[in-house]
Amino acid sequence: MIGSNTQPLLVIEDSDEDFEALQRVIQREVVLNPVFRCTDGEDALDFLYHTGAYLDPATAPCPSIILLDLNLPGTDGREILAQIKQDHNLKHIPVIVLTTSCNPKDIEICYQYCAASYILKPIDINRLVKTIQSFLTYWLDIVILPDAVSN
Repeated sequence: MIGSNTQPLLVIEDSDEDFEALQRVIQREVVLNPVFRCTDGEDALDFLYHTGAYLDPATAPCPSIILLDLNLPGTDGREILAQIKQDHNLKHIPVIVLTTSCNPKDIEICYQYCAASYILKPIDINRLVKTIQSFLTYWLDIVILPDAVSN
C-alpha cells in the first residue's frame, strides 16, 4: 500500500492513455490518496482557484502534489507552473513535471520555476509503468509533504 494518507494528488494530463496507465498502477499499488484530473490548463487553473466548474472547494481540494504534463492544449504546463509558483497560496505545492519533452530549455525553465522534479515520460508502456511506480513510491510513500506535518 502506498500513500497511507488522504492528501489529494492533482494530475494535469491531456493524454487519456497516459492517465489510464497511471490509474492502473494506482489501483494495483493500492494508493489511498484521492486523485483528481484536469485535461487542460484552463481546467487546472479553475480547479486550483475554485472557479468555473470547481466553485465548491469540496470538489476541488487543495492538492498536496501536482503531476504536470507540459504539452497541454490551451494554457500549457509551463504557464501553469509559472502561475502556481508565483502564487503565495499555491507555491508550497510540489509540482512534478512528467512530460515527453527532453528539450533542455524546458528542463531549465521548469527548474527556474521551482519544479520539484522533471521526469521524462517514456514512450514504452513497460518503462512508463515503472516510472509511475517510482513516482508513487517516492512522492506518496517516502517524501514528507508540508501538509502532512500539520495533520
